[in-house]
Amino acid sequence: MATTFELSQGTWQERLDYIVAMMREMSQERDPQRMVQAYVSRVRRLLPGERWLAFSRRGLEAPHYRITRSSIWTQPINPWKEQHKLPVFDRGLLGKLMYAGRPQIITDLDIADDDPAAEHLEGLQSLMAIPHFEGGEALNMVVTGSSEPDAFDPERLPELFWLSNLFGRATHNLVLSDQLRAAYAAVDHELQVVADIQRSLLPRQLPRTPTLDLAADYQTSRRAGGDYYDFFEVPGGKLGMFLADASGHGTPATVMMAITHSIAHSYPGPPCPPGKMLVFLNDQLAARYTEDNDSFVTAFYGIYDPATHKLMFARAGHNPPRLRRRDGTMDELGSVGGLPLGISPGEQYSDTTCTLAPGDTLMLYTDGITEAENAKHEPFGVEGLDRVLGERSTTAADVVKSLRQALESFTGGLPADDDRTVVVARVTD
Repeated sequence: MATTFELSQGTWQERLDYIVAMMREMSQERDPQRMVQAYVSRVRRLLPGERWLAFSRRGLEAPHYRITRSSIWTQPINPWKEQHKLPVFDRGLLGKLMYAGRPQIITDLDIADDDPAAEHLEGLQSLMAIPHFEGGEALNMVVTGSSEPDAFDPERLPELFWLSNLFGRATHNLVLSDQLRAAYAAVDHELQVVADIQRSLLPRQLPRTPTLDLAADYQTSRRAGGDYYDFFEVPGGKLGMFLADASGHGTPATVMMAITHSIAHSYPGPPCPPGKMLVFLNDQLAARYTEDNDSFVTAFYGIYDPATHKLMFARAGHNPPRLRRRDGTMDELGSVGGLPLGISPGEQYSDTTCTLAPGDTLMLYTDGITEAENAKHEPFGVEGLDRVLGERSTTAADVVKSLRQALESFTGGLPADDDRTVVVARVTD
């Protein structure tokens, strides 16, 4: 094994090969503690001196400093995870070096007997101190010591100062990256909990209604989303079908979705007719939740009567449903609509009634489907919905499955930019 002197005095090619190997080794590390250990073990062979230590004033008031690493320690301490084990001093040579904040070489070292860090400097005749800057201040410092006087060449100090600080920044960035990964993991866990809570608000199973075959699909663009669909029992054996889309994405939209769910289920009395239900939702949202922000909710609410096949509905800024008649013609329901929920208190929502027939297929959807884009930034559009509705399908579940496959093919598997929700209702005999 080569000695320290041989490496420091070797040819430029020998030193380059050694440093390349060191950089390759360090680049594979993801843990800052192991990277520092790998760096120190190699750099010590490039520099004169047999002792080294690192200390910091981060988070401390002058003249305090904290020793973070020392070659005399038999067991290394992780300064990022075991800070409570690190000794803190408030005077002595290291404190003077730390708060001077500049690179220095001491050629004839004289350590006072009462210096609190004397055990770390004992037997040294010379040392080189290199501060590490952050935010324009010297917050950390590395000291290399030798038992020989005049062991350090001042001509090399600028280069060593530069390289040492670059390593310090790399280490700091790795620490930040590690902290960021931990923060992301914590946030991801919380978002997963939010997503689980959100999905618990959706119907656990689809209702069974005479003359109506139902299917639904719900995809969020992130962990949790702002789309919401629901079903309500209405007197007379009727079924209420509700679909809403909260503005925005992610957690804020999810919160608004949960609020809408809560308000909808607190409606006094039977949830009918559709227009009155939307008036109630709008007034509650506008009065309590959306007045001081830009949030709003689009919604469609329809009530289906299985005895007559009639559908009464109202819209609040939501996309008109698509209707495929049994003869294959396409129709759009809802020329009458109102403002989205939560924008203007007192808004009124009109009811419209249409008659469905056996073989008709109704598709309720959110704009995350029609606005889904392919690689050419072309939208899926209502044309995409009509293509799916135009296919020969025997059940509502077949329509939902075909729509999902069509979206996957159209977008080329690109991640969704918005939540995608569809409810399909097929009228049976």
